[in-house]
Amino acid sequence: QVQLVESGGGLVQAGGSLRLSCAASGRTDSTYAMGWFRQAPGKEREFVADLWWSGGRTLYADSVKGRFTIFRDNAKNTVYLQMNSLKPEDTAVYFCASSSSGSSYRSKDYDYWGQGTQVTVSS
Repeated sequence: QVQLVESGGGLVQAGGSLRLSCAASGRTDSTYAMGWFRQAPGKEREFVADLWWSGGRTLYADSVKGRFTIFRDNAKNTVYLQMNSLKPEDTAVYFCASSSSGSSYRSKDYDYWGQGTQVTVSS
C-alpha cells in the first residue's frame, strides 16, 4: 500500500502561481511513476503531468505545457507540481497518484490516489 497526501491548494488570481505537494509513504519502492490529475465540476478527471520516479522523465498535458512543472524530492518521497500563469480554467480538484506499472496519461493505470486538493483561480 502507498499513502499519498496532497497539500498546497488554495485561491489565487489569474496569472498567479501555486505549488502543490504530494507526500508518499508506505510501499513506495514499488512506485514507477507519480502523476497529477485534476477534475473540475461536471467534468471527467483529466491528466495533468507525470514523472518517472527513476530517471525523472516527465510528461505533460498540452493544456499545461510550459506553465506547469512536475519535479520530485527523493529524500522526502515527495512530488511537486509548480503551477505558473494560472488561468480560471485550471480551477479543479487536483489529485496525485502513483503507478507501479509506469508513466501513463490514463487514470486507470494508477494504483493509489490522494484525497485531492482544491485549486481555484479567479479571473
